[in-house]
Amino acid sequence: MRSMHEDSEATRALAAAIFEHALTRLGSDQPLDMTPTPLELDRRAGATITGDGLGGDEALRIWKEILAPATIPIDHPGFIAVVPGAATKASMLFDLVLNVSATYGGTWIEGAGAVWAENQVLAWLAGLAGMPEGSGGCFVTGGTAGNLSALVAARHAATIARHGARPARWRVAAAESAHSSVATAARVMDVDVLAVPMDGRGRLTGAALRHALDDTDDDVFAVVATAGSTNVGIIDELDAIAAICRDRRLWLHVDGAYGAAALLAPSIRDRFRGIEHADSLTVDPHKLLFSPFDACALIYRDPANAREAHIQEASYLETMNATSDWNPSDFAIHLSRRPRGLPLWFSLAIHGTHAYRDAIESLLTLTRSVADEIRARPELELLLEPELSVVVFRRVGWTKGDYESWWRGLLHDHIAFVQPSSWNGENVARLCFTNPRTTIDHIRTVLDAMA
Repeated sequence: MRSMHEDSEATRALAAAIFEHALTRLGSDQPLDMTPTPLELDRRAGATITGDGLGGDEALRIWKEILAPATIPIDHPGFIAVVPGAATKASMLFDLVLNVSATYGGTWIEGAGAVWAENQVLAWLAGLAGMPEGSGGCFVTGGTAGNLSALVAARHAATIARHGARPARWRVAAAESAHSSVATAARVMDVDVLAVPMDGRGRLTGAALRHALDDTDDDVFAVVATAGSTNVGIIDELDAIAAICRDRRLWLHVDGAYGAAALLAPSIRDRFRGIEHADSLTVDPHKLLFSPFDACALIYRDPANAREAHIQEASYLETMNATSDWNPSDFAIHLSRRPRGLPLWFSLAIHGTHAYRDAIESLLTLTRSVADEIRARPELELLLEPELSVVVFRRVGWTKGDYESWWRGLLHDHIAFVQPSSWNGENVARLCFTNPRTTIDHIRTVLDAMA
């Protein structure tokens, strides 16, 4: 039994084979491919969990030859569906280091160096957003965990402000265009959502929010605004929303999971006016900050309030909780955690923030070029002027079945992975750019397939 945990010739040979595979993967793109069925994988891979084990060579062979090709690589330049990610080589390599370092990131006493480095990134992001010095939080798995944790802290703050008094039902206000995780968080918390109508561009506006709040019975404890909606990449009217939240003493949570990293881009930074007033903010490094999945930076204006909402009490935690050390486990709905912010820290430390700025600007430039390309094609119609790196358009005369055939054909031919969406009840085409290696020529090929 001890052999699984001991260094040995077999372990070192396996390490060499894994590192060789990793280097090969770093140097070349895994091709896009159709996803097989479970029955196909059953047939090709066979039983992999056995009493005696398969051994390192065979397990790695199954991964390389059967299972890895059955995944769609999110860092392929032709992956332009949903919100993909394109991690830097440095961040991917450091993720490998992290995984062999046995580093725990839940508490300061166990992971001080890792937590310190993560806090450097969180402070940089808070400063980028204009939040005050002392803002901070932790890294969680993704925007869903970040939004839920932020809203739990918001409800706690509202309960304290009301001296423990609660309405019959709490509500959180959000636009209909808010990320699906907001509704999920509300279900988990057993609160309701005050759905605020969006404007013609899919934004939550100050006027609509004020009108919706005027019809409530003082049961709203937070407002969720979006800095880059997932579907169409639009930024809410943050400055007006923030002013209303200040006037009504409501917690403002800004979901910037996809878009807030574009604060780095001088060309559109002014569109985020008001984000500096957020009580909590989420930013997903695995999207526009070029880090491996899964990571979400969750930042609070008042971390002490969040700690009070989330800290767990138990006899085995008394020593940890007795200090004022910065324990990331205290700032979200988690306890055990890996320091998932470190790959971003390492890549930022190597390349500097200007390289990130330039990469994001290149994606915005590509997005504008794609919009121009769509305007130049009579069979296509641009539906919204892009604000970030999402382009939404229609193919004149197409039905849902036509869009389905289009994207499946592109994937079958290893050209691109795209996914249609809907806008105002209509089936539409949607492209999302997060990979600086995606070129206008890639996209022309995708659009040619719609001719």
